[in-house]
Amino acid sequence: MRSGSVARLVLALSLIAGLSYPLGWDAGLPALALTAWKGTGVALLALYAALLAREADGWLLAVVLALGALGDVLLETSMTAGALAFLAGHVVAIGLYLRNRRASLSRSQRLLALLVVPLGVIIAWSLPADRAAAPGVALYGLTVAAMAAAAWTSRFPRYWTGLGAMLFLASDLLIFARMGPLAEAAGISLTIWLAYYFGQLLICLGVTRTLAAEPR
Repeated sequence: MRSGSVARLVLALSLIAGLSYPLGWDAGLPALALTAWKGTGVALLALYAALLAREADGWLLAVVLALGALGDVLLETSMTAGALAFLAGHVVAIGLYLRNRRASLSRSQRLLALLVVPLGVIIAWSLPADRAAAPGVALYGLTVAAMAAAAWTSRFPRYWTGLGAMLFLASDLLIFARMGPLAEAAGISLTIWLAYYFGQLLICLGVTRTLAAEPR
């Protein structure tokens, strides 16, 4: 089987794992099995990126996604450990996007990138009901918002990678909202998961397609 065919199979398996994961929430599965299911979707995206990687940018993407999958798993036992894994992933992602900055931006694109970071921090800080958690939440919000802004201003497709990063930011803000005003909201966990998984998927596809189109 050719490497391209293997990569497409891995991508299809990621979609199956990522979209089916919510079906396991009420299935009475052992905690370990459900945690593994949770991490599989993005772990397979990391493998997909690694299979297509030809140079540094491709491998950086694979690292970003692998750290996301690690964060998914660690969150089930430790919020701090999971957050640190995601934080590391955001730092690597920012490096990837800054290596691939767009040559020119329109005024509206530049304005959105400038507004995302302060608004992300302010919204994140305002959401937790436990105000003692607000500074840490705001600090994490700063990193994920900076990642989204960097993705939006990178040369990767804005409606793939840029939109994916914004969905990732939205999913995290919804997590913070679940710590406060949306604690009892119907469907909030499903919305968070779908925004997160599709965010990672769009980031992955935007970067890999751009890199694949470049001459070897």
